[in-house]
Amino acid sequence: MTQYLMSVHGSEEEYAKVPEDQWPVMFEAVDRFNKQLEADGVWVFGGGLEGAETATVVDASGDAPVFADGPYLETKEHIGGFWIIEVPDLDAALKYAAAGSKACQGKVEVRPFQAEPPTE
Repeated sequence: MTQYLMSVHGSEEEYAKVPEDQWPVMFEAVDRFNKQLEADGVWVFGGGLEGAETATVVDASGDAPVFADGPYLETKEHIGGFWIIEVPDLDAALKYAAAGSKACQGKVEVRPFQAEPPTE
């Protein structure tokens, strides 16, 4: 089985277009989706993130760490939340991502985790 990261991407502009009365509907849909992942036995972890303006970037590649207000990338879209699932293959992950995208009314990127290196 492979673990996949399904990350929800969106922009402040996109979120601002969602009518206020739709937010509870969307949260309920995401909650149902989360419960389905758990019932299907594929749930590993998931959560929503605070806004990108709360990020701190840490760069310790030099002599001393440097801390800067985030986000790391200057972009309109940011990750708003994510799920980690464990499924047999990409096709299964894409089916769950489509359901997650529908629930959160946004784009979902799917990426597999790297395989663990063999132990000796």
